[in-house]
Amino acid sequence: MKMRVLLHSCCGPCSVYPLDALRAEGHEPSLFFFNPNIQPFKEYEKRRGAVKLLAEKSGVELAVDDAYDVVEWLRMMVFREPGRCLVCYRHRLARAARAAKEGGFEAFTTSLLYSRHQKHELIRELASAVSEEEGVPFLYRDFRKGYQAGIEAGKKLGLYRQQYCGCIYSEQERYLGPLHKNPDAGGRP
Repeated sequence: MKMRVLLHSCCGPCSVYPLDALRAEGHEPSLFFFNPNIQPFKEYEKRRGAVKLLAEKSGVELAVDDAYDVVEWLRMMVFREPGRCLVCYRHRLARAARAAKEGGFEAFTTSLLYSRHQKHELIRELASAVSEEEGVPFLYRDFRKGYQAGIEAGKKLGLYRQQYCGCIYSEQERYLGPLHKNPDAGGRP
């Protein structure tokens, strides 16, 4: 059954394969960019630019929610650092579900399900929960099988490819390893 599907896009490269896969299934996907977790702002601009370029080159619609409030995002994370991904995923998925509902889409999904580096089952669980709350179906797909194909396609399209998930915590972990070896410690051991 062909559906209009809103694809939450965490970044351009991670959206290439999901976009192609949805089209191959006969769906009509549109991209949605809402990622207030990305820091610093220059990084945010690069990733938003890559999604815009992907939309242009792919001929799909793109909606951008530029509610970039780093202070609000950090307030959501403070003292929740060990569980920050849960809070962050939920925040972005809930906004995507609302955007899908507001836009009259028949379902929503997310490019977060493409990366081998994300918490796949947690994303699936949270997306299902916000789906029920918002009253818009969540279209689950395991996009990880197209991981390498997506990387190659993103390179061919000339999309900016980032080196960390997006938040300052993931940027730190990129260089120093996990923030909390002991989640109850409240800081680096």
